[in-house]
Amino acid sequence: MNVSTTPSKDPVQRASALASLVRANADAAESQRHLPASVAQAFAREGLYRIAAPESCGGENADPVTQIRTIEAISRADGSAGWNLMIGVESFGLIAPGFHQCAELIADPMVVLCGSTAAVGRADAVDGGYRVSGQWQFVSGCHNGHLFGATVCLYRNGEPDTDRGNVYAIIEKGDFEILDTWHVSGLAGSGSHDVRVVDTFVPESRIVAPIGGTRDASPLLRFPLGARLAYNKVAVSLGVARAAIDAFVELAEGKKPRFTSRSLRNRGRAQRAAAEAEIRVRGARALVFELVEELWADVRAQRKISSRQLAIFQAACSDAVAGCTEAVDQLCDAAGTTANQKGHPLERLARDIRVVRQHATVASHHIDDAGRVLLGLPAEGLMLKGLGGDAQAR
Repeated sequence: MNVSTTPSKDPVQRASALASLVRANADAAESQRHLPASVAQAFAREGLYRIAAPESCGGENADPVTQIRTIEAISRADGSAGWNLMIGVESFGLIAPGFHQCAELIADPMVVLCGSTAAVGRADAVDGGYRVSGQWQFVSGCHNGHLFGATVCLYRNGEPDTDRGNVYAIIEKGDFEILDTWHVSGLAGSGSHDVRVVDTFVPESRIVAPIGGTRDASPLLRFPLGARLAYNKVAVSLGVARAAIDAFVELAEGKKPRFTSRSLRNRGRAQRAAAEAEIRVRGARALVFELVEELWADVRAQRKISSRQLAIFQAACSDAVAGCTEAVDQLCDAAGTTANQKGHPLERLARDIRVVRQHATVASHHIDDAGRVLLGLPAEGLMLKGLGGDAQAR
């Protein structure tokens, strides 16, 4: 499978160059509850959605740290845009490698791919393919998606095809319906609405492997799946937290709190908040980078990844997102009522980062499960028991 080549610049530089465009469209994304087309098109034009895809899919095989830094750069400009990019990076990196029989669908580098594993639809076998129906939640970026990857269970003669398990049915724009369901406070601009498909024919050639189900020469497809899904969520939280630190410093330089003659930056509470937030965010970032580089070295060398390594990495990712969220909360507390005012960056950043912390791949309860593994007990949660163990280096 060969598709168009990608731009030659470093993806982090390309992402950083789009920061002003992303910021200029952040309010529109928030109000319309999905990413403006101009931003999605810029991501596609710069090849950012495909940085984690194999070269056979027009991707760059970008290493995990580069992926994190790229998503972090966009998230610093706007959390919702960063979330959209992150989902797109995962979608192309994990779904597109399965497009062996339908490579023409992604040959155009401007094609945007969205998908969902939040529900399982039904695909009934008919001559030449399947009739697909279902409704899927949390389809981030669906308004800009040209293709939708619908997780489905295949049926033949009314019975599930248990030999194949869940797969993706690739459905073109016009054959899926976007439902207006994303009414939220945080990451409103991510456009994570429901998608519905009703009795749509999908050719057999457009039934592809699920995430983690495709093998390729790219070492990224040997990277533990759970860890891969976790580290890019950390990237969004790092970008949002860095934006909050920036916003707080700018506020502190000019604000004089009520009932005092001292500016905010001269107050001890503000000084401590700035220092502790900086240390917490930098520390979390450094640890995740250190651990992901260790995993990456083992994957490239085709060394087996231990359950202990996965547990420590999952704990670090969940703790990093929690720490970034706590840092933003601390800054908002020190900022006073300004952080509650609509239109001030801290107000939106505080809402956005809480959504990241709630995501199933980095939720705080995974730290408890990691502790179980470190103490010699079997994992109980999906990230370490299921996704984490299914895609170890081979």
